[in-house]
Amino acid sequence: MDQVELITRCRQGDELAWEALVREYQGRVCSIAFGYVGDQDEALDLAQEIFVRVWQRLGQMDEPERFAGWLTSIARNACLDHLRRRRARPPRQDIPAEELAGLAAAAPDPEQAWLATSRQRLVHRAMQGLSEINREIIVLKDIQGLPLEQIAGMLDLPLGTVKSRSSRARVELARAVVDLEGGPGSGGMGQEAVS
Repeated sequence: MDQVELITRCRQGDELAWEALVREYQGRVCSIAFGYVGDQDEALDLAQEIFVRVWQRLGQMDEPERFAGWLTSIARNACLDHLRRRRARPPRQDIPAEELAGLAAAAPDPEQAWLATSRQRLVHRAMQGLSEINREIIVLKDIQGLPLEQIAGMLDLPLGTVKSRSSRARVELARAVVDLEGGPGSGGMGQEAVS
């Protein structure tokens, strides 16, 4: 069944079609949420909230063939709303990524696969130290693979600004990774582990 037919059936209340649609896109939604919040449990809760929003707004979507972009936009907005609400609450103590590895579920999911290697965990930790806009651009461009034109539209920024911010975000991420590794000559893993 193609995507347009699947969405049409979801709009008609077909629960099996909705389940198939959620299964098809849950990895993408969880990955987006995880990129914004950096906590697996929080990302899974946020993914549920995102799918509730999708269900509520499915009838408002004009172009079913552009569902993936529409879904990404809803996910991004939900993540930003969540981060605004989180700032209003007192911070809780974060659990280091190394301790989360032992809590993984038996069945692999996209987040667990993404965090499977130590290099990826290092990049994830480095992303949490990025500025909000740079982390968002990395999530949308490098993790979700969205074209710069679409990101510019989502962020309501000129394309040239998004291009330059994308370059700066990658430089900031690279510096954060080197800093977390201990940097060359500081007794950490240094550049040898980067290659």
